[in-house]
Amino acid sequence: MELNTIQEVENTTVINISKVLYSGNVIVTGGRNGEAKSSDGKLDIELTSPGSKGNGTNPEQLLAAGWSACFIGAMHLASAKMRIDLPSDLSLNTSVDLATSDDGFFLQAHLQILLPGLAIDEARKVVETAHATCPYSKATRGNINVKIDVVV
Repeated sequence: MELNTIQEVENTTVINISKVLYSGNVIVTGGRNGEAKSSDGKLDIELTSPGSKGNGTNPEQLLAAGWSACFIGAMHLASAKMRIDLPSDLSLNTSVDLATSDDGFFLQAHLQILLPGLAIDEARKVVETAHATCPYSKATRGNINVKIDVVV
């Protein structure tokens, strides 16, 4: 049996990576109404289209969750360097919208960062630094509309 494969459709290098720290590998079958399973078995979820009555999640929710978790990690790194104590009850309320325009489908995001009790100037410094260093923020910068609100 002969396998026909496409060797490489596109390989765009933007940054020369010196070391890969982790590779998340997920196989999706069925698209928006299918399943997503990670190679290590830690992720095994049903997918459903946004607004549908299915029990699964959708790619927009997964992006919002991943970006939020990463952003919180970036805030912890930034605050440690700045010697600013972050509140233990900090949280992100992130929305990722699936939207349309004359040119087709697009995403946009709104990150509402809750840092209760932190001085607004310190909160803004931490958030600005985190947004400059978070890999999700870097990946989306200049590609989608992003709104960030800081709430103290």
